[in-house]
Amino acid sequence: MKQTLGGILSIGGLIGVIFFGYQYMQDSETFSVLGADVAVSSGDYVPILISLIVLIVGILIYRSK
Repeated sequence: MKQTLGGILSIGGLIGVIFFGYQYMQDSETFSVLGADVAVSSGDYVPILISLIVLIVGILIYRSK
């Protein structure tokens, strides 16, 4: 039972990190100032952190005996 729950949480967390990471990168803008590229992000990083926490908790549950 723990391995099933851990696997589901791990997969959900990984999908969330990939999805929200992609959205975060799409919300970032780059422009050039004096020859240097500057990146400005208007994205929200909180969903990425929550997904990462879910991923870590899922791995810990999966590996527990």
